[in-house]
Amino acid sequence: MLATHSFAAAQSDKMERIPDIPYADTDNPRQMLDVFLPTNRTSELLPVVVYIHGGGWRNGSKDRGNRSLAPLVSTGNYIGISVGYRLTNEAQWPSQIHDCKAAIRWIRAHAKTYGMDPDRIGIFGTSAGGHLVSMLGTSGDVPAMEGDLGPHTGESSRVTCVADLFGPTNFLLMNSTAAPGAKLDHDAAKSPESLLIGGAIQEHPQKVATANPITYVTPDDPPFLIIHGTLDPLVSYNQSEIFQTALNDAKVDNTLITVTDGGHGKGFPPATAEAMARFFDHHLRNIPSKWSDHAVAATPWR
Repeated sequence: MLATHSFAAAQSDKMERIPDIPYADTDNPRQMLDVFLPTNRTSELLPVVVYIHGGGWRNGSKDRGNRSLAPLVSTGNYIGISVGYRLTNEAQWPSQIHDCKAAIRWIRAHAKTYGMDPDRIGIFGTSAGGHLVSMLGTSGDVPAMEGDLGPHTGESSRVTCVADLFGPTNFLLMNSTAAPGAKLDHDAAKSPESLLIGGAIQEHPQKVATANPITYVTPDDPPFLIIHGTLDPLVSYNQSEIFQTALNDAKVDNTLITVTDGGHGKGFPPATAEAMARFFDHHLRNIPSKWSDHAVAATPWR
């Protein structure tokens, strides 16, 4: 039992972390995941919630899953998985989605070992992690996005539901729809998006399209919850608007929660975390909630 991490002790003593499990049959430290088991599970078979970290595809760590998964796992109702993936200093697109899909396949292959329900897998991520979970949600049956990593290629990489927190979608529009005062030049050759693609994004539109979850939207995609701040200086709010439009056009179940005057994950009131918990309860535990697009006011953050 780990009690030394940053989440509250009241939650840390309610879950156990099993760290650094290889999911792709490699010893690459980036291709590993952590399993979080509730100390007192409410059922022998539990749904799974998977966290994928942000960091512009060039920073960040699965260790962020400690704090992000604790509120869900500590209830005893979920098993948590935090996924690491190769960053852009090591590999370019589509390596990142190949890693994430290999991790989902690992979960299904090891469901019995940990008492996980392979038919109830929810995922969430922030920023670059929001992009990757959206890609997981819309490209479930796209061979080019699957890759061939790991020993479990016969398993499905499809998921049950997706919570996308301020993830980018169409990189080519990020500059033109940026919030007032935003300083990041997404079109630059060294931008996070260009480093992911392997070249300045405006010079590689076809490859950029392969990294756009909108490209793969089909009516059989899982339900989405999207949460985004209107003043996000790094990922424009419009990125979620155009994503929702594509989901609506395909009649994919989705809800957009707008954080009015919210930043890049900043100023998000407790209601947003509560909504995500209800979203997973709704789709993974059959505890119905009513859903509709709505806005919440940001808390002070600047």
